[in-house]
Amino acid sequence: MKLDVAQLNQSYGESHTLWDMDLLVEEGSCTCLMGRNGVGKTTLLKTIMGLLRATSGSTGFGTHSLTHDSPDARAKKGIGFVPQGREIFGQLTVGENLRTGLSARSDGRNDIPERVFELFPVLRTMLNRRGGDLSGGQQQQLAIGRAMALDPKLLILDEPTEGIQPNIVAQIAEILIDLNRKQGLTILLVEQKLPFARKVADRFVVMDRGRAVASGKMAQLDSDVVTKYLTV
Repeated sequence: MKLDVAQLNQSYGESHTLWDMDLLVEEGSCTCLMGRNGVGKTTLLKTIMGLLRATSGSTGFGTHSLTHDSPDARAKKGIGFVPQGREIFGQLTVGENLRTGLSARSDGRNDIPERVFELFPVLRTMLNRRGGDLSGGQQQQLAIGRAMALDPKLLILDEPTEGIQPNIVAQIAEILIDLNRKQGLTILLVEQKLPFARKVADRFVVMDRGRAVASGKMAQLDSDVVTKYLTV
């Protein structure tokens, strides 16, 4: 199902962070949200998930309006979210972390889907280890696995390669490509690493100062846009 964000505004007190933001993620696409630090990318994802309240505008997912839904209700409609920094539960085991994702399933399933272990075999061997004892790369795999446990129709990831060793980054890239291109999962991700974005995504949206300033097919992301909005 497609995600359709229209004229979204969001404010922190006196600070206006999103300005009439439009975002369309077509069903079956992998869209990369890009921009320098502080332009509103994470704020947009949190607003889409209902973790922050929009001051105006609308968010639609397929035929559903999400605008007034709680975060739990949005998850139950089939949106998996992997937040920046992973936010796993360090004191819970890997198995317990994965089961927290099951609470948002609409079918009431309470066993960890085999699909999670097909994506990340290492998690099966670590089911009884505490999440806080895992490496950064293993924690990121756990965070993605937890989101996949709810069998999402849309997977949203906020900087999935941040602080991750290169071999795990390469593995995550291949997994996202497989999920999107072979299994048809719709993906929206925030990513700073341009080579990773070009490899994984087929479309891009560039943000600047809380607005979308450029978008298109990934092949159309040219050096002028990169220099103006992405180069640090």
